[in-house]
Amino acid sequence: MIRLLAFLALASLLNASLHATPDLPVRGLAIQAPSSDQLDRFIEFVDTELAPRGLNLLVLRVDYNFDYQSHPELKRPNPLSLAQVKSLVAMGQRNGIELIPQINLLGHQSWHSSLGPLLTVYPEFDETPHIELPAEYKWPNEDGLYCKSYCPLHPDVHKVVFALVDEIMDAFEADAFHAGLDEVFYIGDDNCPRCAGRDKAELFAGEVTKIRDHLATTNRKLYIWGDRLLDADTTGLGIWEASDTNTHLAIDLIPQDVTICDWHYERAEPTPIYFATKGLNVLACPWNKPEVAAAQLEQALHFRQHANPTLANRHRGILHTYWSSAKRFMDLYEDPGDADERALGPIHVLDEIFPKP
Repeated sequence: MIRLLAFLALASLLNASLHATPDLPVRGLAIQAPSSDQLDRFIEFVDTELAPRGLNLLVLRVDYNFDYQSHPELKRPNPLSLAQVKSLVAMGQRNGIELIPQINLLGHQSWHSSLGPLLTVYPEFDETPHIELPAEYKWPNEDGLYCKSYCPLHPDVHKVVFALVDEIMDAFEADAFHAGLDEVFYIGDDNCPRCAGRDKAELFAGEVTKIRDHLATTNRKLYIWGDRLLDADTTGLGIWEASDTNTHLAIDLIPQDVTICDWHYERAEPTPIYFATKGLNVLACPWNKPEVAAAQLEQALHFRQHANPTLANRHRGILHTYWSSAKRFMDLYEDPGDADERALGPIHVLDEIFPKP
């Protein structure tokens, strides 16, 4: 009986430790920046619901939803104003939450059957202008196109995108920038007059390095998603979570001060360890399965406890991801209603890894 009671006490302690706010440097959420009409609600939500959970990082997908002055032709309707962004900055400062703005660079320049603002306004930047988006979204479509990329070697593309990056970074008073760079299916296209025949790993590494070096001129850091740096065949992860175009070889070519956001949603893949052994800081990124998120958290804590200090410190923590609007997240959080498990999964993940005290 004594042994049984001791076992139950130990199990209770272990369970409590896994559900406590994790002892990790980074406890973050990546989410779409709030729309201008949802700003006040989002700020209150962070103040009252997210900050008490111990979150200390928000990656906000801004993209073209800001009142850009450098390239006003690229901003979407009803963008966030500079004054509204400053309200977000104040929110972060009073709660000890770092804000990192994101603009998708290189890939994700279209979505389903719609071009994004960059390639709509500057079609000359398109890596695959000879490929038209399908009138109706279908995956895979005839050529497998999922989302377009800009040409990383176009002589004018960085003049435009870096102007946006600089402006949004100044607005957010941020020390780091998230460039996306995930799911880049089209790079080094055979029909591109600049990229044809080029090594795809070198092209990808060149773009990462160019962005990183630009940020470094103002002492800012770069975050990217990690999927293009993993080999789809060797890992068995497939072409979404990893690359089948050899861009995985870029992992040995990029600067080691880039932080990798390593997303896996079906299983707690051990790839954060791989990135750490390559000298890169890494965050494990769950989405909508609480059991996967719990395993990623446990894996992170175990690695930080048992690896040598150099390796252990490179696993910086957890970045929970949400892929709909901030409004949708808040709606589900406040009133789940009859939403199905898939929709509520990200809310349950939040409760699993960052429980409210």
